Amino acid sequence: MRYYSKDHEWIEVVGDVVTVGITDYAQGQLGDVVFVELPAAGTEVEAGKEAAVVESVKAASEVFAPVSGTIIEANAALEATPDLVNSAPEGDGWFFKLNLSNPGELEGLLDEAGYKAFVETL
Repeated sequence: MRYYSKDHEWIEVVGDVVTVGITDYAQGQLGDVVFVELPAAGTEVEAGKEAAVVESVKAASEVFAPVSGTIIEANAALEATPDLVNSAPEGDGWFFKLNLSNPGELEGLLDEAGYKAFVETL
């Protein structure tokens, strides 16, 4: 199942493992991504708090954890090829994976239709 946050992150949930990235809308607003700072495995993240940083030719921006949990993997490919965030933001350009600690937090996120409707208001 895929969910979206109003901070323009997407998450894909498989069991209790959550993959997190930024949406196509977010990467379009950032422009060409040149650097990504990712969390280390074992890092505890809280929903709504900064978990990673993405830098583009325009600006640096935080990537927030849409849900709480423990980081189990960062996307090492982004270190060498940060522009994957631009070319495949909702695919190979994912940022990190975590073990979900509070499934109830999913209820505060949007489905795809809800996110598209939200973006249309911006």
